[in-house]
Amino acid sequence: MARVALVTGGTRGIGAAICKALKAAGYNVAANYGGNDEAAQKFKAETGIPVFKWDVSSFEACAAGIKQVEAELGPVEVLVNNAGITRDATLHRMKPEQWTAVINTNLNSLFNMCRNVIEGMRERKFGRIVNISSINGQKGQIGQTNYSAAKAGEIGFTKALAQESAKAGVTVNAICPGYINTEMVQAVPKDVLEKSILPQIPIGRLGEPEEIARCVVFLAADDAGLITGSTLTANGGQYIA
Repeated sequence: MARVALVTGGTRGIGAAICKALKAAGYNVAANYGGNDEAAQKFKAETGIPVFKWDVSSFEACAAGIKQVEAELGPVEVLVNNAGITRDATLHRMKPEQWTAVINTNLNSLFNMCRNVIEGMRERKFGRIVNISSINGQKGQIGQTNYSAAKAGEIGFTKALAQESAKAGVTVNAICPGYINTEMVQAVPKDVLEKSILPQIPIGRLGEPEEIARCVVFLAADDAGLITGSTLTANGGQYIA
């Protein structure tokens, strides 16, 4: 029977590419999303992947959502924590709600999701958890103290949970994408992209969502059991960790 993979923020951008790649690799995929019903239904119609709406910043919503996924598809054996938001501002202008929203969605969601699957993974002696962090969690970024803190926190979370879970057959790894060709990056003014961003990337181009998805498929595989607690950088050489 195909393993069940759950991807948060799975109906758009990098998350959608991850869902499609996992399905192509033979997984039974569930896509979580938070708010855009139109995009989610379009994704479902195009891919045949079931979608489940809940707020990953809520522990109770995650518990209920995962329970629904497992009732319909079976135990979650692969979890990809991809959901994330930005609320950019320099710290001296940042409002408390901007800080809290990003920390809750981008970092606290890892606890909310992992806590609700980790016991089952440990009992079954198998699990794959992949956390989508960011280059800005490694190097920091002006105007993103909230986002950079959350993404750096994901890396620390990954390393700690990997050590706790290794003997139970559960691997936990992080991927740090650089600038990826998604809606968010496409919204950057063309002159800023060409003059300020691309020159920083040694390969001279943006990454594609499918390239991050291939990293996830690699780490999610049954035969990737040796790799845990790792941070895989996928940024075209922009930041060498």
